[in-house]
Amino acid sequence: MLVLKNIAQIVTLGGGPAPRRGTEMAELGIIRNGSIIIRGEKVTWAGTAHDFPVRQPGAETRILDCIGLEIVAMPGFVDSHTHPVFGGTRVDEYEMRTRGKTYQEIAAAGGGIRESVRQLRRADLGSLIARAERYIRQFLEHGTTTIEAKSGYGLSTEDELKALRAIAALRIESKVEIVPTFLGAHAIPEEHQDSRQAYVEKLIREMIPRVAQEGLADFCDVFCDAGYFTVDESRAILQAARTAGLGLRIHAEELAHSGGAGLAAELGARSADHLEWVDEEDIRALRQSGTVATLLPGTAFNLGLTKYPPARKLIEAGVPVALATDFNPGSCFTPNMQLILSIACSQMKMTPAEAITAATINGAYSLGLSERLGSIEEGKQADIVLMDVADYREIPYYFGVNHCVTVIKKGQIVINRLERP
Repeated sequence: MLVLKNIAQIVTLGGGPAPRRGTEMAELGIIRNGSIIIRGEKVTWAGTAHDFPVRQPGAETRILDCIGLEIVAMPGFVDSHTHPVFGGTRVDEYEMRTRGKTYQEIAAAGGGIRESVRQLRRADLGSLIARAERYIRQFLEHGTTTIEAKSGYGLSTEDELKALRAIAALRIESKVEIVPTFLGAHAIPEEHQDSRQAYVEKLIREMIPRVAQEGLADFCDVFCDAGYFTVDESRAILQAARTAGLGLRIHAEELAHSGGAGLAAELGARSADHLEWVDEEDIRALRQSGTVATLLPGTAFNLGLTKYPPARKLIEAGVPVALATDFNPGSCFTPNMQLILSIACSQMKMTPAEAITAATINGAYSLGLSERLGSIEEGKQADIVLMDVADYREIPYYFGVNHCVTVIKKGQIVINRLERP
Protein backbone atom coordinates (compact mmCIF):
# COMPACT_ATOMS: atom_id res chain seq x y z
CA MET A 1 0.00 0.00 0.00
CA LEU A 2 1.13 3.54 -0.77
CA VAL A 3 -0.19 6.46 1.27
CA LEU A 4 0.15 10.15 0.35
CA LYS A 5 -0.50 12.35 3.40
CA ASN A 6 -0.87 16.03 4.28
CA ILE A 7 -1.35 17.29 0.73
CA ALA A 8 -2.29 20.98 0.49
CA GLN A 9 -4.69 20.37 -2.41
CA ILE A 10 -5.80 17.19 -4.16
CA VAL A 11 -7.19 18.05 -7.58
CA THR A 12 -9.40 15.01 -7.98
CA LEU A 13 -11.57 15.89 -11.00
CA GLY A 14 -13.83 13.31 -9.43
CA GLY A 15 -17.54 12.77 -9.64
CA GLY A 16 -18.25 14.57 -12.88
CA PRO A 17 -18.94 13.39 -16.40
CA ALA A 18 -16.36 12.69 -19.04
CA PRO A 19 -15.81 14.65 -21.08
CA ARG A 20 -16.32 17.87 -19.17
CA ARG A 21 -18.07 20.66 -21.09
CA GLY A 22 -18.81 24.33 -20.48
CA THR A 23 -18.93 25.24 -16.79
CA GLU A 24 -18.14 21.63 -15.85
CA MET A 25 -14.56 22.29 -16.95
CA ALA A 26 -14.07 24.54 -13.91
CA GLU A 27 -15.12 21.83 -11.43
CA LEU A 28 -11.92 20.27 -10.11
CA GLY A 29 -13.25 18.50 -7.02
CA ILE A 30 -10.50 19.89 -4.78
CA ILE A 31 -9.79 18.30 -1.39
CA ARG A 32 -7.77 20.50 0.96
CA ASN A 33 -5.35 19.03 3.48
CA GLY A 34 -5.96 15.62 1.99
CA SER A 35 -4.60 12.11 1.76
CA ILE A 36 -4.71 9.34 -0.83
CA ILE A 37 -4.51 5.58 -0.36
CA ILE A 38 -3.27 3.40 -3.22
CA ARG A 39 -3.38 -0.38 -3.28
CA GLY A 40 -1.77 -2.13 -6.21
CA GLU A 41 -2.42 -0.10 -9.35
CA LYS A 42 -5.54 1.69 -8.11
CA VAL A 43 -6.71 4.49 -5.87
CA THR A 44 -8.77 3.06 -3.03
CA TRP A 45 -9.48 6.26 -1.11
CA ALA A 46 -9.03 10.03 -1.34
CA GLY A 47 -10.27 12.47 1.27
CA THR A 48 -9.37 14.89 4.02
CA ALA A 49 -6.73 14.08 6.58
CA HIS A 50 -9.43 14.28 9.25
CA ASP A 51 -11.34 11.40 7.59
CA PHE A 52 -8.28 9.25 6.93
CA PRO A 53 -9.49 5.65 7.39
CA VAL A 54 -6.18 3.91 8.18
CA ARG A 55 -4.93 4.84 11.63
CA GLN A 56 -2.11 2.31 11.89
CA PRO A 57 -0.73 1.42 8.44
CA GLY A 58 0.85 -2.01 8.20
CA ALA A 59 4.52 -2.79 7.73
CA GLU A 60 4.05 -3.10 3.98
CA THR A 61 2.83 0.49 3.72
CA ARG A 62 5.00 3.18 2.18
CA ILE A 63 4.12 6.71 3.25
CA LEU A 64 4.93 9.97 1.48
CA ASP A 65 4.19 12.59 4.11
CA CYS A 66 4.03 16.15 2.77
CA ILE A 67 3.58 17.81 6.16
CA GLY A 68 5.34 21.17 6.21
CA LEU A 69 5.54 21.22 2.42
CA GLU A 70 3.33 22.94 -0.13
CA ILE A 71 2.25 20.16 -2.46
CA VAL A 72 -0.60 19.77 -4.95
CA ALA A 73 -1.57 16.27 -6.09
CA MET A 74 -3.33 15.95 -9.42
CA PRO A 75 -3.93 13.32 -12.12
CA GLY A 76 -1.00 12.74 -14.43
CA PHE A 77 -1.26 14.75 -17.63
CA VAL A 78 -2.75 12.95 -20.61
CA ASP A 79 -1.03 14.40 -23.69
CA SER A 80 -3.37 13.35 -26.49
CA HIS A 81 -1.40 14.63 -29.52
CA THR A 82 2.33 13.96 -29.98
CA HIS A 83 4.77 12.98 -32.76
CA PRO A 84 7.67 11.48 -30.74
CA VAL A 85 9.27 9.17 -33.33
CA PHE A 86 11.54 10.97 -35.80
CA GLY A 87 15.04 10.75 -37.15
CA GLY A 88 16.40 14.18 -36.27
CA THR A 89 15.56 17.73 -35.25
CA ARG A 90 14.72 20.63 -37.56
CA VAL A 91 16.59 23.24 -35.58
CA ASP A 92 17.81 24.86 -38.81
CA GLU A 93 14.20 25.59 -39.73
CA TYR A 94 13.65 27.14 -36.30
CA GLU A 95 16.48 29.55 -37.04
CA MET A 96 15.02 30.25 -40.50
CA ARG A 97 11.73 31.24 -38.87
CA THR A 98 13.54 33.65 -36.56
CA ARG A 99 14.85 35.27 -39.75
CA GLY A 100 11.36 35.72 -41.17
CA LYS A 101 10.56 32.53 -43.10
CA THR A 102 7.11 31.06 -42.48
CA TYR A 103 6.27 27.41 -41.84
CA GLN A 104 4.53 27.26 -45.22
CA GLU A 105 7.48 28.83 -47.06
CA ILE A 106 9.90 26.35 -45.54
CA ALA A 107 7.61 23.45 -46.46
CA ALA A 108 7.21 24.70 -50.03
CA ALA A 109 10.99 24.79 -50.37
CA GLY A 110 11.24 21.08 -49.46
CA GLY A 111 11.55 21.38 -45.70
CA GLY A 112 8.94 20.75 -43.01
CA ILE A 113 7.38 17.31 -42.90
CA ARG A 114 9.34 16.24 -46.00
CA GLU A 115 12.63 16.85 -44.23
CA SER A 116 11.48 14.70 -41.32
CA VAL A 117 10.48 12.01 -43.82
CA ARG A 118 13.98 11.98 -45.31
CA GLN A 119 15.49 11.73 -41.82
CA LEU A 120 13.23 8.90 -40.68
CA ARG A 121 13.75 6.87 -43.84
CA ARG A 122 17.51 7.00 -43.27
CA ALA A 123 17.23 5.94 -39.62
CA ASP A 124 17.15 2.35 -38.41
CA LEU A 125 14.63 1.06 -35.89
CA GLY A 126 17.09 1.02 -32.98
CA SER A 127 18.10 4.65 -33.40
CA LEU A 128 14.44 5.75 -33.62
CA ILE A 129 13.68 3.96 -30.37
CA ALA A 130 16.74 5.34 -28.60
CA ARG A 131 15.95 8.93 -29.63
CA ALA A 132 12.29 8.65 -28.61
CA GLU A 133 13.16 7.10 -25.24
CA ARG A 134 14.98 10.28 -24.26
CA TYR A 135 11.99 12.47 -25.07
CA ILE A 136 9.47 10.17 -23.42
CA ARG A 137 11.51 10.29 -20.23
CA GLN A 138 11.15 14.08 -20.37
CA PHE A 139 7.37 13.77 -20.70
CA LEU A 140 7.37 11.72 -17.50
CA GLU A 141 9.66 14.12 -15.64
CA HIS A 142 7.23 16.98 -16.36
CA GLY A 143 4.19 15.07 -15.09
CA THR A 144 2.79 13.40 -18.20
CA THR A 145 1.86 9.77 -17.57
CA THR A 146 0.01 8.99 -20.83
CA ILE A 147 0.64 10.12 -24.40
CA GLU A 148 -0.87 9.50 -27.79
CA ALA A 149 2.00 8.85 -30.25
CA LYS A 150 1.64 9.29 -34.00
CA SER A 151 3.61 7.91 -36.90
CA GLY A 152 3.61 10.14 -39.99
CA TYR A 153 7.24 10.74 -40.91
CA GLY A 154 7.62 7.60 -43.03
CA LEU A 155 4.97 8.05 -45.74
CA SER A 156 5.68 4.64 -47.25
CA THR A 157 4.35 1.32 -46.10
CA GLU A 158 7.63 0.01 -44.70
CA ASP A 159 8.70 3.29 -43.13
CA GLU A 160 5.32 3.89 -41.48
CA LEU A 161 5.44 0.33 -40.14
CA LYS A 162 8.97 1.03 -38.89
CA ALA A 163 7.74 4.07 -36.96
CA LEU A 164 4.80 2.16 -35.50
CA ARG A 165 7.08 -0.73 -34.51
CA ALA A 166 9.26 1.79 -32.69
CA ILE A 167 6.17 2.98 -30.83
CA ALA A 168 5.26 -0.64 -30.05
CA ALA A 169 8.71 -1.20 -28.54
CA LEU A 170 8.42 2.00 -26.50
CA ARG A 171 5.06 0.85 -25.14
CA ILE A 172 6.74 -2.21 -23.66
CA GLU A 173 9.73 -0.45 -22.13
CA SER A 174 8.43 2.96 -21.09
CA LYS A 175 6.84 3.99 -17.80
CA VAL A 176 4.64 6.34 -19.84
CA GLU A 177 1.47 4.76 -21.22
CA ILE A 178 1.42 5.16 -25.01
CA VAL A 179 -1.57 5.09 -27.37
CA PRO A 180 -0.44 4.54 -31.00
CA THR A 181 -1.93 6.41 -33.96
CA PHE A 182 -1.28 5.81 -37.67
CA LEU A 183 -0.70 9.10 -39.52
CA GLY A 184 0.35 7.90 -42.96
CA ALA A 185 -1.81 10.73 -44.30
CA HIS A 186 0.48 13.40 -42.87
CA ALA A 187 1.54 14.71 -46.28
CA ILE A 188 1.89 13.55 -49.88
CA PRO A 189 5.43 12.09 -50.18
CA GLU A 190 7.81 13.50 -52.76
CA GLU A 191 7.61 10.42 -54.97
CA HIS A 192 3.84 10.89 -55.30
CA GLN A 193 3.70 14.62 -55.97
CA ASP A 194 2.42 13.91 -59.48
CA SER A 195 0.29 10.94 -58.44
CA ARG A 196 -1.43 11.92 -55.21
CA GLN A 197 -4.47 9.77 -55.93
CA ALA A 198 -2.19 6.75 -56.16
CA TYR A 199 -0.87 7.54 -52.68
CA VAL A 200 -4.39 7.91 -51.29
CA GLU A 201 -5.27 4.52 -52.80
CA LYS A 202 -2.11 3.05 -51.28
CA LEU A 203 -3.13 4.34 -47.86
CA ILE A 204 -6.59 2.82 -48.22
CA ARG A 205 -5.76 -0.50 -49.86
CA GLU A 206 -2.31 -1.32 -48.49
CA MET A 207 -1.14 0.72 -45.52
CA ILE A 208 -4.26 0.82 -43.34
CA PRO A 209 -4.94 -2.93 -43.77
CA ARG A 210 -1.32 -3.75 -42.82
CA VAL A 211 -1.42 -1.52 -39.76
CA ALA A 212 -4.72 -2.98 -38.61
CA GLN A 213 -3.69 -6.57 -39.34
CA GLU A 214 -0.52 -6.20 -37.26
CA GLY A 215 -2.36 -4.38 -34.45
CA LEU A 216 0.05 -1.47 -34.52
CA ALA A 217 -2.40 1.40 -34.01
CA ASP A 218 -5.55 2.23 -32.09
CA PHE A 219 -6.37 5.31 -34.18
CA CYS A 220 -5.92 6.73 -37.68
CA ASP A 221 -5.28 10.43 -38.21
CA VAL A 222 -5.30 12.61 -41.34
CA PHE A 223 -3.83 16.08 -41.92
CA CYS A 224 -6.87 17.67 -43.59
CA ASP A 225 -5.73 21.18 -44.40
CA ALA A 226 -4.63 23.54 -47.14
CA GLY A 227 -1.71 22.01 -49.04
CA TYR A 228 -2.15 18.56 -47.52
CA PHE A 229 -5.24 16.30 -47.82
CA THR A 230 -8.60 17.49 -49.11
CA VAL A 231 -11.90 16.83 -47.35
CA ASP A 232 -12.83 14.17 -49.93
CA GLU A 233 -9.45 12.44 -49.64
CA SER A 234 -9.59 12.60 -45.85
CA ARG A 235 -13.12 11.18 -45.77
CA ALA A 236 -12.10 8.21 -47.92
CA ILE A 237 -9.03 7.50 -45.76
CA LEU A 238 -10.89 7.77 -42.48
CA GLN A 239 -13.79 5.64 -43.69
CA ALA A 240 -11.29 2.94 -44.66
CA ALA A 241 -9.71 3.24 -41.20
CA ARG A 242 -13.08 2.86 -39.52
CA THR A 243 -13.82 -0.24 -41.61
CA ALA A 244 -10.46 -1.65 -40.46
CA GLY A 245 -11.45 -1.11 -36.82
CA LEU A 246 -9.39 2.00 -36.06
CA GLY A 247 -10.67 5.04 -34.17
CA LEU A 248 -10.68 8.39 -35.95
CA ARG A 249 -8.70 11.57 -35.28
CA ILE A 250 -8.04 14.50 -37.59
CA HIS A 251 -5.71 17.49 -37.95
CA ALA A 252 -8.12 20.26 -38.93
CA GLU A 253 -8.26 24.00 -39.59
CA GLU A 254 -4.67 24.69 -38.57
CA LEU A 255 -3.46 26.55 -41.65
CA ALA A 256 -6.75 27.65 -43.23
CA HIS A 257 -10.47 27.00 -43.04
CA SER A 258 -10.43 23.77 -45.02
CA GLY A 259 -13.45 21.78 -43.85
CA GLY A 260 -11.65 19.35 -41.56
CA ALA A 261 -13.66 20.21 -38.45
CA GLY A 262 -16.92 19.67 -40.29
CA LEU A 263 -15.64 16.32 -41.53
CA ALA A 264 -14.65 15.33 -37.98
CA ALA A 265 -18.21 16.06 -36.84
CA GLU A 266 -19.72 14.26 -39.83
CA LEU A 267 -17.76 11.09 -39.13
CA GLY A 268 -18.01 11.33 -35.34
CA ALA A 269 -14.23 11.44 -34.96
CA ARG A 270 -12.98 11.11 -31.42
CA SER A 271 -10.89 14.26 -31.75
CA ALA A 272 -10.39 17.23 -34.06
CA ASP A 273 -7.02 18.87 -33.43
CA HIS A 274 -5.57 22.39 -33.90
CA LEU A 275 -8.73 24.33 -34.97
CA GLU A 276 -7.24 27.80 -35.30
CA TRP A 277 -9.60 28.59 -38.21
CA VAL A 278 -12.90 27.06 -37.05
CA ASP A 279 -16.04 29.12 -37.58
CA GLU A 280 -19.41 29.21 -35.82
CA GLU A 281 -20.87 26.46 -38.01
CA ASP A 282 -17.92 24.20 -37.21
CA ILE A 283 -18.36 24.84 -33.50
CA ARG A 284 -22.06 23.93 -33.63
CA ALA A 285 -21.24 20.74 -35.53
CA LEU A 286 -18.54 19.72 -33.04
CA ARG A 287 -20.88 20.31 -30.13
CA GLN A 288 -23.58 18.15 -31.70
CA SER A 289 -21.19 15.32 -32.61
CA GLY A 290 -19.44 15.25 -29.23
CA THR A 291 -16.02 15.34 -30.93
CA VAL A 292 -13.30 16.61 -28.60
CA ALA A 293 -11.59 19.82 -29.71
CA THR A 294 -7.92 19.14 -28.96
CA LEU A 295 -6.14 22.50 -28.89
CA LEU A 296 -2.38 22.83 -29.38
CA PRO A 297 -1.44 26.40 -28.42
CA GLY A 298 2.25 25.58 -28.15
CA THR A 299 2.38 25.31 -31.94
CA ALA A 300 1.13 28.83 -32.60
CA PHE A 301 3.40 30.09 -29.83
CA ASN A 302 6.50 28.39 -31.23
CA LEU A 303 5.75 29.43 -34.81
CA GLY A 304 5.40 33.04 -33.69
CA LEU A 305 1.78 33.30 -34.78
CA THR A 306 -0.89 35.51 -33.27
CA LYS A 307 -3.95 33.43 -34.19
CA TYR A 308 -4.83 30.84 -31.56
CA PRO A 309 -7.77 28.44 -31.44
CA PRO A 310 -10.93 30.12 -30.06
CA ALA A 311 -10.94 28.24 -26.77
CA ARG A 312 -13.49 30.51 -25.09
CA LYS A 313 -16.01 30.16 -27.92
CA LEU A 314 -15.59 26.39 -27.94
CA ILE A 315 -16.00 26.07 -24.17
CA GLU A 316 -18.98 28.42 -24.00
CA ALA A 317 -20.66 26.53 -26.85
CA GLY A 318 -20.37 23.26 -24.91
CA VAL A 319 -17.67 21.61 -27.03
CA PRO A 320 -15.42 19.36 -24.89
CA VAL A 321 -11.91 20.85 -25.05
CA ALA A 322 -8.60 19.04 -24.50
CA LEU A 323 -5.05 20.40 -24.47
CA ALA A 324 -1.94 18.67 -25.82
CA THR A 325 1.65 19.58 -26.68
CA ASP A 326 1.84 18.59 -30.38
CA PHE A 327 5.41 17.56 -29.51
CA ASN A 328 7.24 17.28 -32.85
CA PRO A 329 10.60 18.34 -34.32
CA GLY A 330 9.21 21.03 -36.61
CA SER A 331 6.61 23.24 -35.00
CA CYS A 332 6.47 22.50 -31.26
CA PHE A 333 9.50 20.86 -29.68
CA THR A 334 8.39 20.63 -26.06
CA PRO A 335 7.20 17.69 -23.92
CA ASN A 336 6.14 20.06 -21.11
CA MET A 337 2.39 20.17 -20.52
CA GLN A 338 2.90 22.69 -17.72
CA LEU A 339 4.09 25.17 -20.34
CA ILE A 340 1.06 24.38 -22.50
CA LEU A 341 -1.20 25.27 -19.57
CA SER A 342 0.54 28.63 -19.27
CA ILE A 343 0.10 29.41 -22.96
CA ALA A 344 -3.53 28.26 -22.88
CA CYS A 345 -4.27 30.60 -19.99
CA SER A 346 -2.36 33.64 -21.24
CA GLN A 347 -3.10 33.41 -24.97
CA MET A 348 -6.47 31.63 -25.17
CA LYS A 349 -7.91 32.96 -21.89
CA MET A 350 -8.68 29.57 -20.45
CA THR A 351 -8.84 29.57 -16.66
CA PRO A 352 -6.29 27.42 -14.79
CA ALA A 353 -9.10 25.02 -13.80
CA GLU A 354 -10.29 24.66 -17.40
CA ALA A 355 -6.74 24.09 -18.59
CA ILE A 356 -6.12 21.31 -16.04
CA THR A 357 -9.41 19.64 -16.97
CA ALA A 358 -8.46 19.85 -20.64
CA ALA A 359 -5.03 18.34 -19.96
CA THR A 360 -6.30 15.39 -17.89
CA ILE A 361 -9.83 13.97 -17.99
CA ASN A 362 -10.78 15.44 -21.38
CA GLY A 363 -7.54 14.28 -22.97
CA ALA A 364 -8.19 10.83 -21.53
CA TYR A 365 -11.71 10.85 -22.95
CA SER A 366 -10.41 11.74 -26.42
CA LEU A 367 -8.34 8.53 -26.28
CA GLY A 368 -11.20 6.41 -24.95
CA LEU A 369 -9.47 6.04 -21.56
CA SER A 370 -11.49 8.25 -19.20
CA GLU A 371 -13.06 5.28 -17.41
CA ARG A 372 -9.56 4.44 -16.16
CA LEU A 373 -7.48 7.63 -16.35
CA GLY A 374 -7.73 11.39 -15.87
CA SER A 375 -9.02 11.73 -12.30
CA ILE A 376 -8.17 10.66 -8.75
CA GLU A 377 -11.10 8.51 -7.66
CA GLU A 378 -11.71 5.20 -5.95
CA GLY A 379 -11.21 2.37 -8.44
CA LYS A 380 -9.29 4.41 -10.98
CA GLN A 381 -5.71 3.77 -12.01
CA ALA A 382 -3.30 5.55 -9.69
CA ASP A 383 -1.59 7.90 -12.15
CA ILE A 384 -0.80 10.83 -9.87
CA VAL A 385 1.74 13.64 -9.92
CA LEU A 386 2.85 15.86 -7.06
CA MET A 387 3.60 19.51 -7.81
CA ASP A 388 5.64 21.71 -5.47
CA VAL A 389 3.07 24.50 -5.31
CA ALA A 390 0.49 25.39 -2.66
CA ASP A 391 -2.30 26.14 -5.13
CA TYR A 392 -3.05 24.49 -8.49
CA ARG A 393 -3.27 27.91 -10.14
CA GLU A 394 0.44 28.38 -9.59
CA ILE A 395 1.21 25.67 -12.15
CA PRO A 396 0.47 27.95 -15.15
CA TYR A 397 1.10 31.18 -13.22
CA TYR A 398 4.66 30.31 -12.14
CA PHE A 399 5.76 29.42 -15.66
CA GLY A 400 9.02 28.21 -17.11
CA VAL A 401 9.66 25.98 -14.07
CA ASN A 402 9.14 22.24 -13.75
CA HIS A 403 6.96 21.95 -10.65
CA CYS A 404 6.67 18.16 -10.84
CA VAL A 405 8.54 16.46 -7.98
CA THR A 406 6.92 13.01 -7.85
CA VAL A 407 5.32 10.82 -10.51
CA ILE A 408 3.23 7.76 -9.67
CA LYS A 409 2.24 5.47 -12.55
CA LYS A 410 -0.06 2.50 -11.96
CA GLY A 411 0.49 2.87 -8.24
CA GLN A 412 4.30 2.79 -8.44
CA ILE A 413 6.57 5.74 -7.71
CA VAL A 414 8.63 6.13 -10.89
CA ILE A 415 10.13 9.56 -10.21
CA ASN A 416 10.63 11.09 -6.76
CA ARG A 417 12.41 14.39 -6.24
CA LEU A 418 10.37 15.27 -3.16
CA GLU A 419 12.82 16.63 -0.61
CA ARG A 420 12.15 18.04 2.76
CA PRO A 421 13.77 21.40 3.54
